Amino acid sequence: MRMRWWAAPLAAVLAVILLPSSTATLSPAGINYEVVALMAIKTELQDPYNVLDNWDINSVDPCSWRMVTCSADGYVSALGLPSQSLSGKLSPGIGNLTRLQSVLLQNNAISGTIPASIGRLGMLQTLDMSDNQITGSIPSSIGDLKNLNYLKLNNNSLSGVLPDSLAAINGLALVDLSFNNLSGPLPKISSRTFNIVGNPMICGVKSGDNCSSVSMDPLSYPPDDLKTQPQQGIARSHRIAIICGVTVGSVAFATIIVSMLLWWRHRRNQQIFFDVNDQYDPEVCLGHLKRYAFKELRAATNNFNSKNILGEGGYGIVYKGFLRDGAIVAVKRLKDYNAVGGEVQFQTEVEVISLAVHRNLLRLIGFCTTENERLLVYPYMPNGSVASQLRELVNGKPALDWSRRRRMFLGLEFCWLS
Repeated sequence: MRMRWWAAPLAAVLAVILLPSSTATLSPAGINYEVVALMAIKTELQDPYNVLDNWDINSVDPCSWRMVTCSADGYVSALGLPSQSLSGKLSPGIGNLTRLQSVLLQNNAISGTIPASIGRLGMLQTLDMSDNQITGSIPSSIGDLKNLNYLKLNNNSLSGVLPDSLAAINGLALVDLSFNNLSGPLPKISSRTFNIVGNPMICGVKSGDNCSSVSMDPLSYPPDDLKTQPQQGIARSHRIAIICGVTVGSVAFATIIVSMLLWWRHRRNQQIFFDVNDQYDPEVCLGHLKRYAFKELRAATNNFNSKNILGEGGYGIVYKGFLRDGAIVAVKRLKDYNAVGGEVQFQTEVEVISLAVHRNLLRLIGFCTTENERLLVYPYMPNGSVASQLRELVNGKPALDWSRRRRMFLGLEFCWLS
């Protein structure tokens, strides 16, 4: 029997419709492609302290995973794994997390090369892979990160020539490539702060010269076509121009010096509270609040060991810590420290929390802030939180009777009214 004229097109349409859902990048009924990408990253990394132990391939939503931050629409927007003693390699699967805006992997022992797939992260604003053991060259695909603001690859073992594609990123505020083995000429990178110190084989902006052993100021750019002209004498008008130029220059220089002094005084007043560039400063005090060094809190929590986790919420993870003086504390490691507002918002929150002193409130005793970390320190409460006490069961019955619950509710009300 012959096939009717409409049967062949209908069969083709049905074949497309009935393709397995696994061929789709993201299927509502299938596996979340971000879960697959994160699991690929986990597989390639060695995690001695099991900080990634709740990353599960069977999960449909990675937004509750440790070190993962999601945007309001449910996509993975930040991956923060600084100072976690991780080793191994960074999986090319990171290129499938196309909504990432921040990748923080600094202060680990990650080796291997930077995957070229990182160029697919078109929304990425911050990339920090400093203080690792990364080798190879910087992939040219990094120039595809048009929204990149901060690039830190310092203190690695990167080699080769800087890709010309870096010059295509116009919004760079900071580029730190110091202390690597990079060589060759520099592309014209438009960054307000650019550090390449510790790369002895680097030379100036590309001009076609042999740059095998040229050294340069790491923060300077020579002009492209600087040509000296033979001096043939200076006319009287030239002398007047020079005098005027020197006078104007002196006034401008004095103005700059005064402005810098005023800025320094203003900045110094702010940094009484914040000094985010140095995580190893001596402790300072602000009223009854104590500032802790990051290394002290890291040691107190055994490098933020998962065994010391007391709880986890939307704003971060709380760890049990043992300070050098024997005090037991609860250290809250904030999760979204790159959120809008930054240092000013964090300072405001700390000041507000520190003013909330009441016998029914857990008092903030200290804080720690670095370039990449925000931590709050509270007294350790061995009886747990209010929520845990309300939910606890003893022999199948609530641990707290209604009279004690009523007193707790009244205490919370008095605290609010106060």
